[in-house]
Amino acid sequence: MSASTSNPDSNDIDRIHSAVKREKSDLPAGSEAAPMWAIFIGFLVAVFAGGQLGTAGNFFSIESQPAFPSAGDPRPSSSGAGDKLDPFALAMKKGAASYAVCGGCHQGSGLGVPGQFPPLAGSEFAQGGTERLIRIALNGLVGPVTVKGTGFNTPGGMPPQGMALGDQDIANVLTYVRNSFGNEGTMVTKEMVNKVRTAEATRTAQWAAADLEKFAKSNVPGDVPAGPGAATAAPADKK
Repeated sequence: MSASTSNPDSNDIDRIHSAVKREKSDLPAGSEAAPMWAIFIGFLVAVFAGGQLGTAGNFFSIESQPAFPSAGDPRPSSSGAGDKLDPFALAMKKGAASYAVCGGCHQGSGLGVPGQFPPLAGSEFAQGGTERLIRIALNGLVGPVTVKGTGFNTPGGMPPQGMALGDQDIANVLTYVRNSFGNEGTMVTKEMVNKVRTAEATRTAQWAAADLEKFAKSNVPGDVPAGPGAATAAPADKK
């Protein structure tokens, strides 16, 4: 009998058997996939156990372990070295920083620029009465001015600083100017600056040197804080 007529269904059986083996390979005993209900129960148990361990006295907290001691708040404390300075020394320290605004013209040395900007070192304006000096700082100065016997007439004059700087900032920088570059003068406080600011609240124009001559030796009334700055403080002059 020929192969074509021996078993007409044998080829079909072989093809079906091969397809079944491709779809589901034989697995060894014990390696079958776990049923879905068992996987779901195991997931619930893991979630519940994790929640209980996480709240058990912070046992798993990194900070609670000896290998990770808590370093506390790494941010710097708000209290700095400046808080330990007396009022005069603190004003001098902060005034030195604010003087950068003035140093562009009067120079870091306080000597100014000959023929352009008057000096602060040895200046009768810096060492004279606080009332004239505060007015110049708040509203500026324009026109001819004589400092240490030398005439100056800077175009535009000195610009006002009252809008840019607060009372404390102006007090600090004036205290610094009055006690730097070889100068020696009384301390200026924010209360003094505020008194002049209030008195001249409506003024918008710069001062002329001649208009300030009456304040040349006047000190704004006010207490000077105890400390080195008070040793040179003179009583306030009355106008």
